[in-house]
Amino acid sequence: MKTRSFIFILMLMVIPFISFSLVFAQLSPKEQVKITVDNVISILKNPKYKGKEKANKRREALRTEIGKIFDFEEMAKRSLGVYWRERTPHERKEFVELFKDLLERSYSGKIESYTDEKVLYLDEKIDNNQYAEVRTRIITSDKKEIPIDYRLFFNGKEWKVYDVVIEGVSLVSNYRSQFNKIIRNHSYQELIKRMKSKQIEEITREKA
Repeated sequence: MKTRSFIFILMLMVIPFISFSLVFAQLSPKEQVKITVDNVISILKNPKYKGKEKANKRREALRTEIGKIFDFEEMAKRSLGVYWRERTPHERKEFVELFKDLLERSYSGKIESYTDEKVLYLDEKIDNNQYAEVRTRIITSDKKEIPIDYRLFFNGKEWKVYDVVIEGVSLVSNYRSQFNKIIRNHSYQELIKRMKSKQIEEITREKA
């Protein structure tokens, strides 16, 4: 009798966690993108994050939200392309951190100009339950449509973004083109030097 009671209590403890995991895993790519984008917009609209004096707090909130769906390591790997294989574990870790910082600052800087544009979540295409693309449109105040498509992969637990295509231009491809050009014409070390310089420049600008 005691054994049955113990098993019953154990099941009650486990079921909520299982249910939560299943619900989260069942979210479609489109639903996961919508949740993140809606939360980002909510942050930008929130009075407690508005104003120049709240910039650091606002950007930290944006980075936290973006980090929930963006796989920065995968994006960094794809952006470095063939040169990723040549990197040591230490170099890979350093590059991912620099790339993450670069992307977060760039993405946050762009979306901070949000002024009540409307976001349309169109459709999603799923390939073999491993890769997906979610199409969205930003409708500006002057009725201009800006297409933004998110490319995702399923990591076994959830869908994660590995590329963003803005008006037909792939973010990853654009970075890869720039990075590869610097490495070919100079060196990988020169790329890292420039990324660090850019990071310092942005930090200085934000503090000004």
